Amino acid sequence: MALRPVRLRDAGEWSKLRLRDRAYLERWEPTAPGPWDDRNSMVAWLPQWTSLRRLGRQGMCLPFAITVEGRFAGQITLGNVIRASLRSAWIGYWVSSELAGGGVATAAVALAVDHAFAEAGLHRVEATVRPENGASLRVLAKAGFREEGLFLRYLDVAGAWRDHLCFAMTTEEAGDGLRARLVRSGRAEHA
Repeated sequence: MALRPVRLRDAGEWSKLRLRDRAYLERWEPTAPGPWDDRNSMVAWLPQWTSLRRLGRQGMCLPFAITVEGRFAGQITLGNVIRASLRSAWIGYWVSSELAGGGVATAAVALAVDHAFAEAGLHRVEATVRPENGASLRVLAKAGFREEGLFLRYLDVAGAWRDHLCFAMTTEEAGDGLRARLVRSGRAEHA
């Protein structure tokens, strides 16, 4: 498992996974205009990739493809990067339903957070998750995030304002890195 920058040529695999995994992904993702099939078609990747690339060049986000054995397997983004005295970002991720529960998302979070704290010089990474998203809650727990609170009616998901739990980690809490922590704990199947 590895992270790499998102590429224009990811369109086919990105679309294939997103269309196939609609039932698995749609219930957790923010509401967006237009039908799912249109928003996740190969054609839809170009404007998304362009936006991610532009925001990345401006230092406002760090977008990565998650790969397993060199194949596109999902996406992870550190977004809303703020510098100056805050030095923080949020993290969001998804993986193919075929890989869910196998440690890929946990390893991806570990690698992205390590990158955020080391190379990107951030101090804090936050994640928000719906309380009923057990899989994502397990990812954050295994990675070592701590729960900070509940945001009521925080985000429009599946057409309604949904509560989200807020989790966070600071560079001090990461110690020598999340990947190293996963390896020591024996949870680093993919890291």
